[in-house]
Amino acid sequence: MRFATYNVEWFNNLFDNAGNMLDDDRWSGRYNVKRNRQLAAIASVFKAMDADAIMLIEAPDENRRRSTVRALEGFAAHYDLRTSKALLGFENDTQQEIALLYGPAAISVAHDPQGELDDPKAPRFDGAFSFDLDTDAHPELVTWSKPPLEIAATVPSGRKLRLIGVHAKSKAPHGARNEAEAMRIAIENRRKQLAQCVWLRRRVDQVLAAGEDLIVMGDFNDGPGLDEYEKLFGHSGIEVVLGEGDSIPLYDPHAKMALSRRVGALPSTSRFKIGPDGTYLQALLDYIMISPELTKAIPRWRIWHPFDNPACFDDPELREALIDASDHFPVTIDLDL
Repeated sequence: MRFATYNVEWFNNLFDNAGNMLDDDRWSGRYNVKRNRQLAAIASVFKAMDADAIMLIEAPDENRRRSTVRALEGFAAHYDLRTSKALLGFENDTQQEIALLYGPAAISVAHDPQGELDDPKAPRFDGAFSFDLDTDAHPELVTWSKPPLEIAATVPSGRKLRLIGVHAKSKAPHGARNEAEAMRIAIENRRKQLAQCVWLRRRVDQVLAAGEDLIVMGDFNDGPGLDEYEKLFGHSGIEVVLGEGDSIPLYDPHAKMALSRRVGALPSTSRFKIGPDGTYLQALLDYIMISPELTKAIPRWRIWHPFDNPACFDDPELREALIDASDHFPVTIDLDL
């Protein structure tokens, strides 16, 4: 089976309130990409990946006027995708939902949030988590702007899995008016992102303690050595979620490579244009982490990077589709289940 995680930039901008695709030549949320071009590019990438289930980060919005499921299932029907059904967890207020697009013949899924809202150790993800962000002995309440999507899944062999889709706090200092303010916001955001990762890891510990197979996937807005403030906290959020000390570890080869090699070429899953000269920055932000028992299922990871992956680069149509579709690139894992 193939699972994917994919952050599709401003997918929401490609649909109207009725869930109809805006398949026209007006600008999308993607820089210099028209809406019809982005829609076709996303569909091309989905078809090339041929995944059984895709964890969509920044899926179309869910609110009283819009439906994530309606938009995604209409998109899938229009392009004849075998991932024809969509599953949404807790809706959020950011126009960037977490949803699963899946093939109903390949996998059975249900939204299955864990924990109680008032659990002090690991509350349900639409609740609040008490955590001392600034080590002043006065815990602050941390929330998720995009609560992780917890899924109970069953594959055709009868094997049961738990999936958790994640979109962690961005550390970018948006809204800063000067250098000092940018530093303050960046540090505050890193604290919140790290607290979310602690919260997530506690849920991971609960799932692993129950002996369940687990896949944690999504955009963590973090990676080892990604910014200069990491040294203030001693470790990255990725290290926390993977597991430290005597905890049962999760495994992701790209994260392992980044942790062991701070200098030299590293894998990347995103490509952003920055600065007035339009220079591109690449970063490893998207991960698929698996529990120990799943490492026995002959896992094969792949980052669908248009320049770093030879198969993607050598296919001009796919290469251009990956560039047009999003500023992130999909990550897939194949598992013999």
